Amino acid sequence: MADREPDVVLLDHGLVAEIRLSRVSAGNALSTRLAEQLAATAGAVRETGARAVVLSSAAPEAFCVGADLKERDRLTDADFMAQRLVFRRAFASVLHLPVPVVAAVHGFALGGGYELALCCDLIVADESAVVGLPEVRLGIVPGGGGTQLLPRRVGYGVAADLILTGRRVAAAEAARLGLVDRLVPTGIDLEAATELATQIAGNSPVAVSNARNAIRRGLDVDLAAGLDIEDSAWRATVFSDDRREGVRAFVEHRRPNWP
Repeated sequence: MADREPDVVLLDHGLVAEIRLSRVSAGNALSTRLAEQLAATAGAVRETGARAVVLSSAAPEAFCVGADLKERDRLTDADFMAQRLVFRRAFASVLHLPVPVVAAVHGFALGGGYELALCCDLIVADESAVVGLPEVRLGIVPGGGGTQLLPRRVGYGVAADLILTGRRVAAAEAARLGLVDRLVPTGIDLEAATELATQIAGNSPVAVSNARNAIRRGLDVDLAAGLDIEDSAWRATVFSDDRREGVRAFVEHRRPNWP
């Protein structure tokens, strides 16, 4: 019966949805089945009305240990290519969620596991966290976005250090290098990530969406083009009903009721 339990669970907390990796017995190792369920679950988030998402783990010792190497050892070349398409959809489903995503990381977040966290907007890690992209030690390269997302997060040097050595990084160093965004005491990563997501969800959804899009689009252009992107985001927001409600609520000393 245990193998019939879902590998990924969607929990609706109102303004915040939680995508929980739940392949506990395998440390959330990324199997084809888990990847398929992750893509489907991320798609279902769009129907919840959530304004922010937390990506969490039910496994006590890991956020996600990476690819299921036991499964991969049985794959033919054709199987590998078929699985590749499934994996790309899974990672893209997290990266392209329409609302901000906060990863709640504890224990091991390695290989594809850390790449899943990198697909999120923010990473909250507790002091038990160990992150890394060890793929080169196995004769492969990161394939869930690591070679592209990590340099955009921390710059070339830190990314090259992590990717080309394949070393593991403990929580304190990970926070210092910017590999994670917030470091919290052991055992409260989910609580802290949910609190952060709730704070984001309480802001104007129009403003959050436009600001997030401006940040992402601006990463790949020069400063002048980036400022134009920001100006477009500002114009799209300033004439919205959210802006009118936000200013009115401030003047009236009350919380906004975002339209």
